This record gives sequence, structure tokens and C-alpha cells, in this order.
Amino acid sequence: MGLLSKILGKDKSDNQADGYKNFWKWFQKHEQQFFKALKKKKDLEEDFFDQLTNELKQMNDGFFFLAGMMDKDTAELIITADGNIKTIPFVEELVAEAPQLPNWHFTALKPASDISTANIQMGELTFNPDNIHFYPNEHPEYPDEIDITIVYDHYEETLKDNILSGIYIFLDNFLGELRFATAVDNMTVTGREEGQPDLIPVSKLKDYLLWREKEFIEKSEVAFRNTEHDNYSVLEAELTSGNRLLAVVNTDVLSWENKASHPWVMVIEVHFKGNEQTGMPDNETYQELEEVEESIGEELKAEEGYINIGRQTAENTRTIFYACKEFRKPAKILKEAPQAFSKDLQINFAIYKDKYWRTFNRFVTAG
Repeated sequence: MGLLSKILGKDKSDNQADGYKNFWKWFQKHEQQFFKALKKKKDLEEDFFDQLTNELKQMNDGFFFLAGMMDKDTAELIITADGNIKTIPFVEELVAEAPQLPNWHFTALKPASDISTANIQMGELTFNPDNIHFYPNEHPEYPDEIDITIVYDHYEETLKDNILSGIYIFLDNFLGELRFATAVDNMTVTGREEGQPDLIPVSKLKDYLLWREKEFIEKSEVAFRNTEHDNYSVLEAELTSGNRLLAVVNTDVLSWENKASHPWVMVIEVHFKGNEQTGMPDNETYQELEEVEESIGEELKAEEGYINIGRQTAENTRTIFYACKEFRKPAKILKEAPQAFSKDLQINFAIYKDKYWRTFNRFVTAG
């Protein structure tokens, strides 16, 4: 059993569950105070928000919340990941442990709202169904990619950042946090321009996404691949710094016809103290890097839907690539990885949608 397996074992699971239970015990102890603060809308920061923020951040600094009254007798607390894919699984776990309280309703992630009530005010900017439209961008070479352009009537380049924030908040609320974070592959925001395709009211975006998702699911039933007998290639390149980049890649799987069944790409970066001249690891560090990769592989197996595409090493960084059927388990595994290995190794990761595995085109070209 590798180090990662040990830290993800029973004791770690118990510790995680205990953290959730302790949070809800704390919440129950103060819930009447919190309810009164929300209902009266008085001293909210001191009596509720500041305390809750502190407790949530102790568990996960990616936890945020929204709170308000659903009706005169029921308060709602929404725990949100703010659209961060890596944090969504932990929000879901936390809320799944929530107790039943008579005056409270607990929700994991921001739910979808009725388009008729979707109205966001940010300073002098207003975002609502009347001033937001969209059109799809079609790519014949990538027919299943959901790429949309959002058209905002009052778009100004000088207000670009504020407008982007407003659009993201609007769609987060209209579509729901999980749907917005997982259904749209690519999105750009612009104003009305000549020559644009016919604009579609944003109220129809939900139906459009449902239609596209249904088409995609029908064409990409989850397939599993045993990579035990696949062929691997060793690739080498020279960087602009003059240092080498070495890669070991499963070149067989890169031509697999069922890529769409594993649409989530995970990129793991392990930073190490290597040779100052070459950026490569010494023997001891090399063994530590091998242990990291092997330990992750013990948890994320190809036959279960997590394919190790390969790795590259250069400039004091080992980068490991995975294609995954879903994002929840990888996010949980890698959240604990930094605790399992040497403090000399700094581990971070990203998970994102890449239905066509374009992340790995560099290896196809190189091969």
C-alpha cells in the first residue's frame, strides 16, 4: 500500500467525516442566534457571517456561502464552491451531513433559479433576460464541444472585468452552479456587433444545454479501457532555455476512439528541487517522484475510468496527465496528496473539461 492509500484510508476518512460532524454540531449550537440575525436582518456580520466564514475556512478555504429567508419561518444556507470544480465534491459531502433542523434548509451549491426572477445589479450595471442573449459557435472538427458567445447589450471594453463578473454571476444563478461549471466547455462575452448570427434569448440557454448534453451522452456511453498492454513512447525536446524535456506517453490510448467517455482532464504538477543546470531530478528525488505517480495510480485506475496518459519532466517539474470519466474522485484524491509525500515536493493540480483531449495534442505532434 502506497503512502497516498494510507492517508486516504479509514483514519483519514474518519477525520474528514468528524470535521463535517463537528461543523454541524457547532452550527446547531448557534443556529437560533443565526436564525434571529437573518430574520431581523440585524448585526448579520457580527452575529452570523463572520463566525460562519471562520468555521468554513477552517475546513476548506474554497468554501463560501449565501444565506437568506425562504419564508418567514425558514432560513436557507447555501454552501457554494464558487464554481471551483476541485471544491464541489467537498461542498456536496459537507451538506450531505447536515442535520434536520425545523427552521433551516441546507443546499449544496447554488441552485438554478427561475429566469423571470434572474436579475443581477452590480453598481450601474444590470444583468437580466432582456439584455443578455447568446449564440453557439460550431466547430466541425469538434462537433460535441459546447462553445457559446454571450452578447450583453451594454457591453463596453472599459468595463470588461465588471461585465464578465456580472455575466458569470447571472449564469451561475440562472443555470445553477453545478450545471454552469460542468456543461459549458467554452464561453466568451461580447456586445452586439454587425454580422453576428441570429441572437437567441438567454432564457433558452437551459433548453439548448439539455439538448446538447443529451446528444453527447447518447454518443459517448462510458467506456473503460485496460491500458496494461498499451505501448508507450519516450519523447524528448529541447526547451528555449536549452534544457531537455523528457516525456513518457501512452501513445496507443491517444488514438482511442472513445475519448469522449473520459471528458475530464487532470494535470498534476509536482515541483521538486532538481539540478540547477539541467532542471532534472537526482536519483533520490527521482524515486520520490516515482512513488508519487505510483501512489496516485493505485487510487485512480484505468479500468475504473481514470487513464494515466503519461508524464513529462522538465525545469524542476514533473507533470502527470490523466483523462477521467468524472471529476469528483480525482479531486478528493489530489486534495490529500501534499500531505502524503516529502515536504520538498510541492504538488498542485487542475481539473477541466476537454472532450477531445486537445491537451495531449503536443504528444501526438511530437510522436
